[in-house]
Amino acid sequence: MNLSRREFLQVLAAAGAAGFSLPASARLGAAGKNPSDPYELPARGNVSILHFTDCHGQLLPVYFREPHINLGVAEMKGRPPHLVGKALLERYGIDHPGLLSHAYTYLDYVKLAEHYGRVGGFAHLATLVKKVRDQRPGALLLDGGDTWGGGSGTGLWTHAQDMVDAQLKLGVDIMTGHWEFTFGADRVREIVENDFAGHIEFLAQNVVDVDWGDRIFKPYTIREMNGVNVAVIGQSFPYTPIANPRHMVAEWSFGIRHGEMQDTVNNARADGAEVVILLSHNGMDVDIKLAQVVDGIDAIMGGHTHDAVPAPLEIKGPEGGTCLVTNGGSNGKFLGVLDLDFRDGRIRDYQYRLLPVFANLIEPDPDMARYIEQVRDQEVTYDGQTFNMKDALSEELAVSEDLLYRRGNFNGTFDQLICDALMEQVDAQIAFSPGFRWGTTVLPGMPITFEHVMDQTGLTYPAVTRNEMSGAMIKEILEDVADNLYNKDPFYQQGGDMVRVGGLQYSIDPTRSIGERIGDMELNGKPIAPNESYVVAGWASVQEQPAGNTGRKIWDVVADYLRDHETVSISELNEPKLRGVEGNPGVSSV
Repeated sequence: MNLSRREFLQVLAAAGAAGFSLPASARLGAAGKNPSDPYELPARGNVSILHFTDCHGQLLPVYFREPHINLGVAEMKGRPPHLVGKALLERYGIDHPGLLSHAYTYLDYVKLAEHYGRVGGFAHLATLVKKVRDQRPGALLLDGGDTWGGGSGTGLWTHAQDMVDAQLKLGVDIMTGHWEFTFGADRVREIVENDFAGHIEFLAQNVVDVDWGDRIFKPYTIREMNGVNVAVIGQSFPYTPIANPRHMVAEWSFGIRHGEMQDTVNNARADGAEVVILLSHNGMDVDIKLAQVVDGIDAIMGGHTHDAVPAPLEIKGPEGGTCLVTNGGSNGKFLGVLDLDFRDGRIRDYQYRLLPVFANLIEPDPDMARYIEQVRDQEVTYDGQTFNMKDALSEELAVSEDLLYRRGNFNGTFDQLICDALMEQVDAQIAFSPGFRWGTTVLPGMPITFEHVMDQTGLTYPAVTRNEMSGAMIKEILEDVADNLYNKDPFYQQGGDMVRVGGLQYSIDPTRSIGERIGDMELNGKPIAPNESYVVAGWASVQEQPAGNTGRKIWDVVADYLRDHETVSISELNEPKLRGVEGNPGVSSV
């Protein structure tokens, strides 16, 4: 269901009559200066930062379900962002059901998604950015990266040009990166040095030449805002050459580089910065630790882990100062707005709102809407084939009887669909699918289009593989990925979620150490034997020449599977048995 704005307001009225709790911030009036407008946010102070992150090439409004499992371990247990469902709502005093509870949680997802409609969309985001900026002279718009792709057909087929031009139209001032690097170093340089020149600054203090250690990008910039000198430092994803193919950025070295970060903050202060903002793609747990060990950062506008956190965490630095740590969600679903009141040499007060972008509440910006329509409705040539992107993406492949989603620490229903497709299409006993956090949601009864498939699989290294692996190797892979996710030291976490599995059942105790987390591995009710071989399908290998390459691309495998089946139903989700997480507010049953 895609409601018009008029129908949406009628739904809100009906919801109120039915007993839905609609807090003052969610009672919607007419557009403009209506005090009941949830997007009416008067500025506070003299420094304003607007922030979005991890939109993953989503130009149009989408459905996106927040996770029901986002576990924290050690000191991260029970600390944002590791709260889901009711625990998150209780922490921030948000009523349910309502507009905000739907934005921030998975609770009653299908019912509320049918009421409130899609989220995000660059035309709607553009309107909101203009509205908020009108109230904040000199405000900066920061893009936290993962904008050009990782989950977009048009991004892949235009080599990111669709998103680059959209960023320019949106008025982005500064960005950093992660999935941008999967288009290759040459393409990144081409965009930064040509398209962005004089318009958008690409910052990354932690990307250096692999041989000489020279910085590839400018580390920071200083902008004057209402008489205040504001420094913005860029921090790209530290583990890009590990999480993604190294050969795409073979001459560049990454890392957290917290020592260099301290030097960068000191240099910015020495250059006259009075306020220091870090635009980060570390992930929220890493940002929290960074704020604890680096002095002089006033706020971190964070991304990578796709966490929609309604309010900043106030983190004490090594010298006792306070750093505000935020994380801005994903898929164009939110716009973060940070206002700082800087007077007499220090920040006296602040205001922060993470505004959900509901497409039915915001009129699309006409210029951006025209651009999106034009850029999608064009012919491109990819992999030797010439086709119209809009026509290709609109193909209806099958119908889903169930909710299809990805986001969460373990298998989502769309992940399971991908694993089922891999096992059937390439004749494998077990399937592995990456724990990416991008990928949109399909409501029950909706057609599954080729665009939905590209939302889940569109990347620059799509090869499907089929290999034999020993049971010991399978366990080693699971242990390795689990340690990336649940290491007790945030600086060793690489983001993403647990690898998705098909055919295989197992248990996991996130609280234990590497080598001890995975157990009870079974296939078809029989224990996995360490010395036996099993046929395993996968995709998105980070190797330049992946072993067992079938010659097929993942989106073709999934699309062929859907065409064969016409209707899909995920009646039982293949999640692992969780151990050691009793009472953890980062897990909830669905």
